[in-house]
Amino acid sequence: MELSLFQDHFLLRLENLLFIITAVVSGLLLLWPLVSQRGIKEIDTRVAVQLINYQDALVLDVRDDSEYAAGHLPNSKHVPSEKIEERWVELQKFKEKPIVVIYRSGIRSNHPSLILKKNGFTQVFNLMGGIDTWKRANLPIVKR
Repeated sequence: MELSLFQDHFLLRLENLLFIITAVVSGLLLLWPLVSQRGIKEIDTRVAVQLINYQDALVLDVRDDSEYAAGHLPNSKHVPSEKIEERWVELQKFKEKPIVVIYRSGIRSNHPSLILKKNGFTQVFNLMGGIDTWKRANLPIVKR
């Protein structure tokens, strides 16, 4: 009888421990996107337009050459993602200004944004959904 009581107590504690572990793992999975971005905030098109119009934000398009040529935001600066480490110095005068980084849709590579943050840029924002979101909102696109 004493052994059965011990087993019941042990099983109850084990169930509680498994519940706690599950809760902690679930919480960590929910927080992972925030931690993995390392301080890079994603914004929607509405916020991007406000930053561009009212805070003179730089629009930095990091897509490849052919994608940029096919259509980009007016007055955007083009630095392909693979060249950002060698060319970020071209953006020095924008260190204190907001920078809206434009990616391809569906691609969530934060590499260019992280390079800018690492080099002292204080306001770096990724456009959520990239250029496709901008187009779906019927916002201006230019081609060269």
